[in-house]
Amino acid sequence: MPSTVQVGTILMKEWPGMPQLIGCETEPGLGEWSMVKVPDAFALDRKIHAAGWNFFFMAAEIKAMFFGSPGAAKVHSALKRILAKVKPQHFNGLEVTAIVSRHFLGVPYVTVSAHSRHMQHSCNLDSAETRQTSQDNAEWAKG
Repeated sequence: MPSTVQVGTILMKEWPGMPQLIGCETEPGLGEWSMVKVPDAFALDRKIHAAGWNFFFMAAEIKAMFFGSPGAAKVHSALKRILAKVKPQHFNGLEVTAIVSRHFLGVPYVTVSAHSRHMQHSCNLDSAETRQTSQDNAEWAKG
């Protein structure tokens, strides 16, 4: 992952036409996930709504922890574990909401927190099966 992940970073599963639809640049991220270059999630939400789409925020927080100081490689590893946890839900976005360093009995540890996001045309959140079908179709279209 070329860029540093920080609070507010948004990862999206890219599909044909998505960058042009939202009018944002993306850069390679973790596997099939791309980092969206926007100042914050609110700016991206406004762009998505302007295009006539919806950007859902899932209330459930997903966390991963590691021991040591917050280095880029360790944060990326924690993010991979978070993405593995949310994969069965078939959401196409993820927002990093916290990276917190703490100590317990003198041992440093870091907790990375994120929330799933989902971009779709309908204003009603699609079922997991419908989201999976949409993602399968997008992967097929990419080739």
